Amino acid sequence: MHPLRAATVALLGVLAGCATSEPTGKNPSIPSAAAASQLRPGDSLTIAIIGVPDPSTNNVEIDDQGIISLPYIGTVKASGETTGGLTQRIREEYVDKKIYTSVDISVSVTERYVYVGGEVEKPGRIIWTPDLTAAKAVQAAGGFTLYAKEDKVSVVRNQILYDVDIKLAQKSPSQDPRLEPGDSIQVPRSAF
Repeated sequence: MHPLRAATVALLGVLAGCATSEPTGKNPSIPSAAAASQLRPGDSLTIAIIGVPDPSTNNVEIDDQGIISLPYIGTVKASGETTGGLTQRIREEYVDKKIYTSVDISVSVTERYVYVGGEVEKPGRIIWTPDLTAAKAVQAAGGFTLYAKEDKVSVVRNQILYDVDIKLAQKSPSQDPRLEPGDSIQVPRSAF
């Protein structure tokens, strides 16, 4: 074989090897943030105050400090509580502040969210469901933009960053980490 032809064949072999970027490896195992029943900042709640002369239903969202605000009693810490624990805390606040002598409280979670930003078509918050994974969250945000770096997507949970390869997650569903309410996904821009 002619030396130039041999060099060309070798170069094509190298280039062909570079062209197939099959995802390999393993995505990190992301530890659970807390018990799924615990309330978190960003959770939307419906709180019904019943059994009193002026019953009301209040739609509130837990703020970044983990606080909600209710009529007559003001702020109540909600994050870290279960719905049952928050129900008891609200009931005690109304009775301790002598607003009501007896009150029935009902707390229910209406929506929980995951946040997706960066190089996706529709950045913002999406509604969390128990089967939501990193790849599904990106799809729910409209998919990647043309410039997205799909193999180094950041998932932030409890202020800890985990790099996830979404290409690998799409190829192997066992490598697609489940998300929890309050998680944040950031899709970086590719260098090219």
